[in-house]
Amino acid sequence: MSDMVKISELLHDNPTLTVKQGEDYLEQRVVSVSDISRPGLELTGYFDFYPKERIQLLGKTEISYSTHLDHDLRTNVFRRMATDITPCFVISRGLPIPSELLEAAEQAKVPVLTSNMPTTQLTSVLMQYLDEHLAPRKSIHGVLVEIYGMGVLIMGNSGVGKSETALDLIKRGHRLIADDRVDVYQKDDKTVVGEAPAILKHLMEIRGIGIIDIMSLFGAGAVKEKSEIQLVINLQNWDPKENYDRLGIAEQYINIFDVAVPQLTVPVKVGRNLAIIIEVAAMNFRAKKMGYDASEKFERNLSALIADNSHK
Repeated sequence: MSDMVKISELLHDNPTLTVKQGEDYLEQRVVSVSDISRPGLELTGYFDFYPKERIQLLGKTEISYSTHLDHDLRTNVFRRMATDITPCFVISRGLPIPSELLEAAEQAKVPVLTSNMPTTQLTSVLMQYLDEHLAPRKSIHGVLVEIYGMGVLIMGNSGVGKSETALDLIKRGHRLIADDRVDVYQKDDKTVVGEAPAILKHLMEIRGIGIIDIMSLFGAGAVKEKSEIQLVINLQNWDPKENYDRLGIAEQYINIFDVAVPQLTVPVKVGRNLAIIIEVAAMNFRAKKMGYDASEKFERNLSALIADNSHK
C-alpha cells in the first residue's frame, strides 16, 4: 500500500502537466489524499475549512476572480494558501498565473504546475490517478492472466499447476499480468484491479526450469501491465469424495476487498487440459454476462422432455 505520492511521480506519470516553477521541490512535496481542492471560498478570504493537504487546482473561474482583487489582497490570500503541507498548485487551460501566486509559492517552496486541459477534465484525470495510486493494496497468491480481454485470477494450493497452466494459456495467445504474487487494489465499488509487483513484472517461475521472462520469450503481446479481475478460477486437487458442480448452476463468489468476484472451482486430475478448460470457462462466463446461459437451456430442454413424456 502506498500512502503518499510524490509530486515528481505525479508529473512523470501525467505528461499533460508541466512545471512552471519549483522544480527543486518536486521530490519534497507529497500528496496523501485523492480529493482535489478548487479554492473558490479561499479567494474570498474564508479559510476556516481550507483543505491545505490537497492539490490546489485553479481554473478559469478562480484565475478570473483573482484578477478582480487588489494586489495586497491577492498577495495575502495566496500566501495563506501556500502552506508547509500544500502539495502543489495546478493551473488549468494554460491560463496566465498571477505573479502574487508565483511569489507566495516560491516563498513556501510549493511547486506550480500548468496544463492545457480543461479544468473539469483535468480534475477527473488527477483524481483517477490519485485514487489508483493511494488505494489500499494487498498481495494474493496466484496467477493473473488476460483471456479474451477478461482478467482471470488462477488460485490454488502451491504446486497445483497454476504457473504451468498460465504458460499454456500464453502459448495459446493470451496475456500474463502477474505470476505467483498479484498486487490487487479496489478501483471503485465494483472493480478490483491486479498487477505484478515491480520485481516480478513479466517473469514466471516454472518448477524444474526456473525463472523465465515471458516478454523476451513470447514478445510484448504476451504481457500486460494490469487488468480488472473479473473471474477467479480455484484449482483444486481432484477428490473423488467431493461433489463438484456439473451443471454450472451454483454461483460462488470470493470477496476481494469489498467486491464480490465470481469464482469457479476446477478439479485438477491427470489427463485434464486445464488451459482449455479455463479458456472455455472464461468464454462461458462472458456468454452469461451477455445473457446466454447454457445451464438454463439444459433446464428448459429437460422440462420439455419431462412434459412430453408425461403426455405419453
